[in-house]
Amino acid sequence: MSDTPDLSFLDAPGLLAAFVEENRPRAHGAGLDPYEYTRVTAPLTSLRDWPAACRAAGHRYTEAADRAAAGGRTVTAGSSHRAAARWFHAAGLLPHPDRAAAARTAAEADGAMRRALALLDPDAERVEGEGFAGWLRRPAAATGGRSPVVVVVPGMDSGKEEFHAVAEALLARDLAVLAIDGPGQGVLATTSTPEPDYHRVVGRALDALGALGAGSRLDLARTAVIGLSLGGYYAATAAAHEPRIRAAALVSGPYRLDWDALVPFVTATLAQRCGGLDAARAFVRRVDLTALAPAITTPLLVVEGGEDRIPGVTAATALVEQAPDAELLLVPHGNHLLGTALPDWLPATADWLTTRLTGHGTPGHGAVGDGSVGSCVR
Repeated sequence: MSDTPDLSFLDAPGLLAAFVEENRPRAHGAGLDPYEYTRVTAPLTSLRDWPAACRAAGHRYTEAADRAAAGGRTVTAGSSHRAAARWFHAAGLLPHPDRAAAARTAAEADGAMRRALALLDPDAERVEGEGFAGWLRRPAAATGGRSPVVVVVPGMDSGKEEFHAVAEALLARDLAVLAIDGPGQGVLATTSTPEPDYHRVVGRALDALGALGAGSRLDLARTAVIGLSLGGYYAATAAAHEPRIRAAALVSGPYRLDWDALVPFVTATLAQRCGGLDAARAFVRRVDLTALAPAITTPLLVVEGGEDRIPGVTAATALVEQAPDAELLLVPHGNHLLGTALPDWLPATADWLTTRLTGHGTPGHGAVGDGSVGSCVR
């Protein structure tokens, strides 16, 4: 039996339309214009054309950025590079058979974000080491003191370019942000494999921040992590094992995965990123918080959408009963990653992290919201 994933499902009737619609809220959450998303995806006749269409959109923004820069319009140039990074990232959402092309696209996303930050946030700093690469950004208002830090962790097929809105929400609350790609993610997706012991990745990233010295303007005694999708599992492992983590938010994170129930899109993506089907099955067996949950004493916020139903994925809501200090923010109309409900979870989650790291505000229900559009329970 071949250890290579079968990608014939990409040609299944109706899958193209379903994939486009399923990713529409995710694209919105990542900052892509919804009308442009329709213009880019509407002409597609095969799901295999998705990467090329998204890359073409990215290249159009790169060209627009170059024209703006040549005319001295640096804000427009930076914004265009940022949009290019988002489109290049979107091109990598498909388990495409051409892994060399996938690597080039991930590098384009990384490069576009580098150019965007150089123009829009010149204080941004590249931080990388064994098994991670990311961007450290500091809040504009924190020029005198030291800022708490939140590490932003992506998921199975996401990367640091996707969650710009999360970073901006945290920066607006005077928190520094380190958005990273870890093993098997983003710019590292084709050169490394996913790491179930992700707390080691977070630990090395925090070590790298510590090595920046006193001039970094960071308060590493106040550090949190937010993980999205599979990144929620990674964030839970960091909360359990990394003593420097003071709080963790899990957004659409899994409690457990069941290989036999997962859909072909997920198993194929994992097989490509893990290096084969056997390695992917072994990885999935490790994604299980049953034994770890009672040992997570770090404050947790579990953010879930009521419409988030993925076959083979048990949601992290179970942590609310099993972890000693966990709260649930449930948005009934939210989907996976809650791109359909950004106002109903993102400000509240950013506030919760701020409260846990700074003491400003009241921890618990008041820090999350009044339950009018979501509910927070313990």
